[in-house]
Amino acid sequence: MNVTSAMEDLASKRPDLWGLSGVGVTRSETIIWALLDRDAYARHDTRPRVLLVSGISGPDEAVALEVLQRWTGQDKPPIALSAVPVANPDSVELGTGGYPPDGGFYDDADRPEKRYLWRWTCLLAPDLVVELKTGDETRWESNESAAWLASSLGATPITPSDSFVGALGRGTPEGIGAVPGVRLTVAPHRVSEELDRLWNSLAGLDVAPSAARVELDRRRARSPIETGRVLASAYGSTLEPVVYTQGVAISGRLRLAALDGDSPSPIAEISELVEPFADPAMAHRDGPTVGVAENFAAFVWADEFASATGDRRFADLLVQAADRYTPGTKGDAPRPARANFPTEDVFFASAVLGRGFSLTGKSAHIDILADFLLDAKIQQDNGLFLHSRTGPFHWGRANGFAALGLTETLTYMPDEHPKREAIVSMLSRQMTAAREFQEPSGMVRQVVDFPGSYQEFTATSMIGYALARGLRLGWLDPSFRETVDLAWRGISERIDGMGGIIDACTGTGNGDMLRHYLDRPALTGEDDRSGSMALWFAAEMEMLRRQSPIR
Repeated sequence: MNVTSAMEDLASKRPDLWGLSGVGVTRSETIIWALLDRDAYARHDTRPRVLLVSGISGPDEAVALEVLQRWTGQDKPPIALSAVPVANPDSVELGTGGYPPDGGFYDDADRPEKRYLWRWTCLLAPDLVVELKTGDETRWESNESAAWLASSLGATPITPSDSFVGALGRGTPEGIGAVPGVRLTVAPHRVSEELDRLWNSLAGLDVAPSAARVELDRRRARSPIETGRVLASAYGSTLEPVVYTQGVAISGRLRLAALDGDSPSPIAEISELVEPFADPAMAHRDGPTVGVAENFAAFVWADEFASATGDRRFADLLVQAADRYTPGTKGDAPRPARANFPTEDVFFASAVLGRGFSLTGKSAHIDILADFLLDAKIQQDNGLFLHSRTGPFHWGRANGFAALGLTETLTYMPDEHPKREAIVSMLSRQMTAAREFQEPSGMVRQVVDFPGSYQEFTATSMIGYALARGLRLGWLDPSFRETVDLAWRGISERIDGMGGIIDACTGTGNGDMLRHYLDRPALTGEDDRSGSMALWFAAEMEMLRRQSPIR
């Protein structure tokens, strides 16, 4: 049986009901597919959300597909049913326990399936998970959070307690909240009968949203400025090391302060923080990364700080950094950018040269930048960017860096510049592609065009920022509003009350194999890179909400 084809057929028969979404990727690069209810992430839908999972420990996909086939016959199902019919397509020995997985997101050498299924389910936040397993004896088991359902099914406590369903029902998985769950072990010919018992039980109950769903609803109900305050409390309080991740966060705090009249101003704290760097020798002190573009971009806050305080010393540092960019020969990258045109350098150059032009009016700054963007030739026909000329994959954060680079350039480039129209077109094409590949959750994938690669935080924040600013300043047409709102929803759900985030790709160099990107570890918790980019996104979303003309 070709399960993928069967799922595609089900989705095509009921496009009003289901869409396909990738849950994860096995070691053999097989995609773990989900048949996802169209309203699986929608706040307006009050139906109970149920996730059916099978195939964790055996080939149960035929039974699950039969259940889904029957479901397509309902005009308007009272339950929002999503399904992962084959959670373990490579039939790897996953064992019955070991949940929640400890580390290995998503670079586990043996069992990445377990990590993908766990994290994806927690962030889907269904109201009930049903694990379907075939066996000779009919048995219902329930986790701790499904006590309200256990008696009507005659369910016993699930074993082992660290099974997939068991672990979902305990504590606050992934810091979000518990999910009620049951496991049905049943002979194939009795599946329909037993599941009908479940559906009937649910129909007779007032099914409350799961604790996980309640928490995600709470997070996404925060305004951008409220989320920004959370991020500002965790990021932007250091400039050690002197690198862009710290500088973007300081800039984000300044932008938020300009919008937030209800919180104490951070200007005095930031002044104390940056004062040692007024000495150029301190700002560019000796070290292994001295003179590298990512260090120059650490001063992206300098023009905003000068505007807020009148202190131009740091703006002068930024201009000095811009002056260190020199054009290469035709078609080559300007120094200090690297010869293979990585998209990181697209952002670093735009962050420095654009501001340098704004502060000095030197046409050389903006001309070097425009040539750099147009000479790179790493944007593909589909609108996405390669990581570099030697990194032939559509890495998520590579596209984030490209989106930031185009956005920063357009922010500072004069309207009459002869190359502006071409750069606007580059951004529009990229955002059109990002919309096409956006997950139903709102997130951008680690490898943008590879379903099942993990939903990555920084790429979504960076592309979301570009969408929000492009809409606000009129470079993108209004049809992108739904796309940016969806991206903001996905990001806001992944920010806890202390500024911790979920699934940010660790630092990544150029790679010539797809596995290099699929296997990059995903960081969860406090992360400067992710927090800083989310802070920029939050401030921009707040400005978009107000439709502010401020640049």
